[in-house]
Amino acid sequence: MAVLLILSTFAPMKTIILSEGIGLSEPSVATIGVFDGVHRGHQLVISRVLDTARQTGMASVVVTFDRSPREVLDPSFHPQMLTTLAEKKAIMAQLGVDYLVVLPFTRALAALSAQAFMKQVLCERLCVKTLFTGYDNRFGHNREEGFDDYVRYGQEMGMQVLRGDAELMADGSQAISSSVIRKLLAEKGQVELTSNYLTRPYTLQGRVMPGEHIGHQLGYPTANLEPEDVCKLIPAPGVYAVWAQLEGEQQMRAAMMNIGHRPTFDGHKQTLEVNILDFNGDLYGQMVNISFVARLREERRFDSPDTLVAQLERDEKQVKQLLK
Repeated sequence: MAVLLILSTFAPMKTIILSEGIGLSEPSVATIGVFDGVHRGHQLVISRVLDTARQTGMASVVVTFDRSPREVLDPSFHPQMLTTLAEKKAIMAQLGVDYLVVLPFTRALAALSAQAFMKQVLCERLCVKTLFTGYDNRFGHNREEGFDDYVRYGQEMGMQVLRGDAELMADGSQAISSSVIRKLLAEKGQVELTSNYLTRPYTLQGRVMPGEHIGHQLGYPTANLEPEDVCKLIPAPGVYAVWAQLEGEQQMRAAMMNIGHRPTFDGHKQTLEVNILDFNGDLYGQMVNISFVARLREERRFDSPDTLVAQLERDEKQVKQLLK
């Protein structure tokens, strides 16, 4: 299966926060969605937008939202996102999109019917001439209408509506979706499989905060990370081989990371601790970007600190073998 994520050699992408008085005057080819993860399926639809835009001389546009729509419609919902808005911007720019249009999601926007949304936002504000939808994408009030309706509305306003293709998983069983990837990460920590679906490693960014120094006492000093975005999904508890990139550095450093509750020491609060191999230095207050490579094992309770240290030594050898 070909990797669709490519580096752009075109003009820098422009980001538009759609508000009153702001829009596009040039004709465009567009797609719309949350695009959480910007996975293979999303990239396939976006590649069709890019191809059509190049063939027709129109601008390529990806329309997304400033937050999860469900977060606005259900205040009790706590989203677990695969990508922050900043990460989505970076990925879209790499893909070569001309414009990323960010819609502030409000209840008023949610109340628009699909027909009204297409006319008022896509047609009048963004000058969309061709619209690609994902194979399962629905928009408009209560997501009541579907692809055939969008085609009909498009014909009324001079907009061609085309369906994007579903991208199957490796075993051909079901289409790749953000919800499937979230489940694989949150329940099983399957970072190797999800990196294939995302076409890149799953990443997490956090700031180094003071911890309890247990790792230092064991001879494995760790940086205690506080995630930058509380809505970012944390993979399942366990020990992982990761790459760590320190703030202001280009270098990727081999590291092992533990996500869990430190059961050997009767911990109760979930922690994210990363041990950067062969590194000595003060990291407090720094931002660290983590790229997940492989899950080594589940987190478990050990009989004593000594047996834990022996396991950490084995973990370190495995990480070095994986990342060498």
